[in-house]
Amino acid sequence: MIISLIGYMGSGKSHISKVLSQKLDVKLIDFDKEIIFRNNMSIPEIFEKRGEIFFRKQEKLLLEEILSTEKTCILSLGGGTPAYYNNIEVITQKSTSIYLRTSVKTLTERLLKQKQKRPLIAKISDADLPEFIAKHLFERQPYYGQAKFTVITDSKTPEEIVAEIIALL
Repeated sequence: MIISLIGYMGSGKSHISKVLSQKLDVKLIDFDKEIIFRNNMSIPEIFEKRGEIFFRKQEKLLLEEILSTEKTCILSLGGGTPAYYNNIEVITQKSTSIYLRTSVKTLTERLLKQKQKRPLIAKISDADLPEFIAKHLFERQPYYGQAKFTVITDSKTPEEIVAEIIALL
């Protein structure tokens, strides 16, 4: 079984997938790390030098490759991955998808600390960040909402979130 974690940037996909893969003793594929490795560039560099369209195409190709070759793994997807091309259809058909749902307040608190590492929000003022996140979440909700399961992450430890995911599976 392939378990795909989806959700907005800052929702905890990378950390939760790490804990989940250790708990289940299953291979972990962190989508962003794989794209960085394959392109030999950080994600901000890819956005700057090649553009977002190039990045989204890389995501699509990698997603199709992983979902057609892997049998069992935890897949930590990028926040925007489900919202482009027909990615959410592929994710829901070929994996068990779990949406890590996180409030705008929690996302803002987390992302304020990581703005420079995040090309989509690096140039947004701190004051405008909550509104940007809320708008983005609203736009992506039709995609995130197609996940097989939704786990609300606010006020929960990673261990509690992982236990909830395991119970759902």
